[in-house]
Amino acid sequence: MDWDAEIQQIKHRRTLAKQQGGTESVGRQHQKGRLTIRERIDGLVDDGSFSELGEGAGVPEYDASGALVDFQPANFVLGFGSINGRKVIVGGEDFTLKGGSPNPAGLRKSVYVEQLALQYKLPLVRLHEGGGGAVGGTGQEKSRRPLGDPVYSVSRFAALAETLGKVPVATAALGPVAGLPAARLVASHFSVMTENAAVLIAGPQVVKRALGLNLTKEQLGGSGVHLKSGAIDNLATDERDALDQIARFLSYLPDNAWQRPTRHVCNDPVDRCDDALASIVPASSRQPFQMRKVIQSVVDRAESGSSFFEMSGKFGPSLITGLARLDGHSVAVIGNDCMYYAGAMTAEAAQKLRRFIDFCNSFHLPVLSFVDEPGFMIGPDSECAGTIRHGTAAISAVMQSRVPWASVQVHKAFGVAAQAHFGPDGYVLSWPSAITGALPVEGGVAVAFAREIAAAADPKKRQQELETMLAASQSPFPRAEGFSVHEIIDPRETRPKLSHWLNLAVNAQTDPPVPFLVGMRP
Repeated sequence: MDWDAEIQQIKHRRTLAKQQGGTESVGRQHQKGRLTIRERIDGLVDDGSFSELGEGAGVPEYDASGALVDFQPANFVLGFGSINGRKVIVGGEDFTLKGGSPNPAGLRKSVYVEQLALQYKLPLVRLHEGGGGAVGGTGQEKSRRPLGDPVYSVSRFAALAETLGKVPVATAALGPVAGLPAARLVASHFSVMTENAAVLIAGPQVVKRALGLNLTKEQLGGSGVHLKSGAIDNLATDERDALDQIARFLSYLPDNAWQRPTRHVCNDPVDRCDDALASIVPASSRQPFQMRKVIQSVVDRAESGSSFFEMSGKFGPSLITGLARLDGHSVAVIGNDCMYYAGAMTAEAAQKLRRFIDFCNSFHLPVLSFVDEPGFMIGPDSECAGTIRHGTAAISAVMQSRVPWASVQVHKAFGVAAQAHFGPDGYVLSWPSAITGALPVEGGVAVAFAREIAAAADPKKRQQELETMLAASQSPFPRAEGFSVHEIIDPRETRPKLSHWLNLAVNAQTDPPVPFLVGMRP
């Protein structure tokens, strides 16, 4: 006996599965300017590297004689692939079938993708476009009562939560994403969305029925909403850019929490000194400067440009966060952006910092902190936002940090919020432009010497005299003289100094890397 008939049926089913939702449905997807899930996976992974799992999962249709007539594949595609030679798990909804709303096999495969990443300890990439469950349930459930899962079953969200502490997770919103796929989208270390994507808890019709609001998908959850809400990290110009950003993000990270990042070859001289750094900070503390130029001048450069990869730029914009390389080592970068609230820590910036530092600890990324912190944002809006709680939680995250830290005090470091920029046992450098204190001189003098100023013959002149006198105490030189910083340096020396420190710090890490666990924070 041979199995030729069965083998031919396997091949036939695979052919049907590759047709996805059919020619018309695929055509509509392309007319919207969007790729299919299989095209997206092909665009992400190395040529020929995708090894699919569950290609035969789906709903068959037979004629009266029992012969296979049609086959509806699972509308979630997943498998192994390689990105620049590194193995990953990749999966995503097939929007050409039921708009990505899961059919029975599709739901099972979507739940399995996190378990697969945990089992093989590989980075996970999810490419989302689809809705959550329908009111009537999946097709499998429509013929019976909704009994639900047994009480002893493990929640499908358990693996979703576990992945964040053990493997890098990167996700993309490449069209409308609602319900469970939206929850999966944000359960990641890095998320990116295209201009024509929308991320929704519920769609316009549900919102209209429940709240009486007539809003479009874009108004509810477009990029203008979620880049500022912090639900999504970055915006992509198109799907190709989204896939490139995911590949770049993963390039800085190890495969899992039991490994450290791989060092890359660096052709940028370690002793490179950028003359522009000597004058980038203005003499007047009221005049802003570009912290991103500072960061890009210090980290590795390549033919394609700076190695700095910024994340979450629109959320909590007074704080800059991103990944980079220094002498080939992967590093995490934070810095204040004085173009927003003078760099002050808002509630959003504090949440952004806490999450970012936890991410750094999870995957063993040394931190470079470029400090220009005037303190917590003040005022009624800041109080209503709970800034003091979020800020203290961010400081707690920094104090619980277990990765090497280097802080470069570029300019301001005032008040409690400044503590969020200096990690335990950190290497601290100071530029001559650095100023430090409990409060900025301008505001602090007006408060501390209010009576003296008011009683003076010329109050304005007396306030200026006091500010000049106290400004000297905030100079970096007394701190350097008292060994309160490791060194005060010529700003042009920043890259060589940090590179020398980083190599020492990385080589000193002799304990095996393990997942990062923390207790409660404020």
